[in-house]
Amino acid sequence: MTTYAPQPGSAPWPRKVLAHSRMEFKLLVRNGEQLLLALVIPLGILLLLGATGLGDRLPLGDGRAIDQAVPRVLALAILSSSFTSLAIATGFERRYGVIKRLGASPLSRTGLLAGKIGAVLIVQVIQLAVLMGTGLALGWKPVGGAQAVIGVILTVLCGTAAFASLGLLMAGVLRAEATLAAANLLYLLLLVGGAIMTPVDEYPSGMQSVVRLLPSAALANGLANSTVEGVIPWAAALSLALWAGVLGYLVSRTFRWD
Repeated sequence: MTTYAPQPGSAPWPRKVLAHSRMEFKLLVRNGEQLLLALVIPLGILLLLGATGLGDRLPLGDGRAIDQAVPRVLALAILSSSFTSLAIATGFERRYGVIKRLGASPLSRTGLLAGKIGAVLIVQVIQLAVLMGTGLALGWKPVGGAQAVIGVILTVLCGTAAFASLGLLMAGVLRAEATLAAANLLYLLLLVGGAIMTPVDEYPSGMQSVVRLLPSAALANGLANSTVEGVIPWAAALSLALWAGVLGYLVSRTFRWD
């Protein structure tokens, strides 16, 4: 006869984070607005640049336009999912009391944030697969082999950590409506003036030193260096890691459950 002994206590931390990541991912894919921002807009921009010849008339960088366009659109997709979508969703979860209820569960604040970032990484795998596949169909020819792959993965991970921390910092201290407005505004500002679609060297000389310090510039340049030059962008990864460390610390000190 089998004897069952109770084992009180919560599940191991990795299992709790994984379960929360799955839940966050399911909620995200049900939200049409978030999918539009995370995938449809970057895909539309890539098709516009690669299929219409518009990329040849824009300052995307040296070399073939499609080779420069793909990594920069990848950077835009990472920005969309890890910052804008995450900030807006978390802000409204705080408003409706979802975050407060999760705070009463065995999931710690660190587990909550880790679960959200885990869901973002799942979305980004889909983003990268769709956008890279589309880029290859449009004639994109990345170089570098294993170094390029390592460079892309390293840049994406560091960039996701930095921008997710920024999004959670904004959502954790502002009201939901203010988060919605600020996240969309900052998204547009970084798209236009954050060296996402345009290399830093194309900006006026007086702005280059400032733009070069932005995490958006490090993300876009790191992905471009990986796939165009075939190198591991250590400087860009270090910059993003520093941003992630500072912003992550601020999140841990200021994030409010309600």
